[in-house]
Amino acid sequence: MIKLTAAAAEQVRNSAEQVDAKTLSLRIAARKKPDGSMDYGIGFDESNDEDMVFNCEGIEVVMAPEYGPLLSGATIDFVEIEPGEHRLIVMNPNDASFVPPKEV
Repeated sequence: MIKLTAAAAEQVRNSAEQVDAKTLSLRIAARKKPDGSMDYGIGFDESNDEDMVFNCEGIEVVMAPEYGPLLSGATIDFVEIEPGEHRLIVMNPNDASFVPPKEV
């Protein structure tokens, strides 16, 4: 379903420690915009009975079932956008604006 890279998992663990969210799951959501591109929400949350729950790189990831088709095959990575600026990104083949990364 969804994959987290080792770098993304490490960042999630570090963030969970900083905000005292070690007992919470990582929740992921997606919304398709009219042009076919997507907006994403990622944050710490408690899981509920309806959630899809899976483990990625030792991180418990949860999402509402309606997001399954939108996020199927997505990978979350932690990358350097600009020198000194790092962030989580979603690489999602279901997103109309997705361009696969090129090897450097």
